Amino acid sequence: MNVLIVQNDAKLGCIWQRHLQRHDHVADVVLDQDSAIDRLHEQFYSMIILDVVLEGGSAIAVADYASYRHPDACVIFVTNTSFFSDGSIFQLCSNACAFVPSATQPEDLTAMVEHYAKGA
Repeated sequence: MNVLIVQNDAKLGCIWQRHLQRHDHVADVVLDQDSAIDRLHEQFYSMIILDVVLEGGSAIAVADYASYRHPDACVIFVTNTSFFSDGSIFQLCSNACAFVPSATQPEDLTAMVEHYAKGA
């Protein structure tokens, strides 16, 4: 399965990427909105792991473009802030399937990717 990781912290994104690759997933890491849009234009990703607070752009714009370009793709939002802690992300983004802290263990994130991809 193809997974796109959109994460400000390149080191954290690479940790997630390596863990997903060890579980036989293809995972690409980008750091900003423009790079994410470019990747979504070039390739299909069934799962997207997306930092809610992108320093280089808008996570909502990325999720919206993914919804348009790949309507079956699911988005797992991650954050290290209290933004959207009320669950409103699910009202804003129809493709949101989960909202978890950035500190979620890589093996748990991989399990979530595999779980939600079954329904995609």
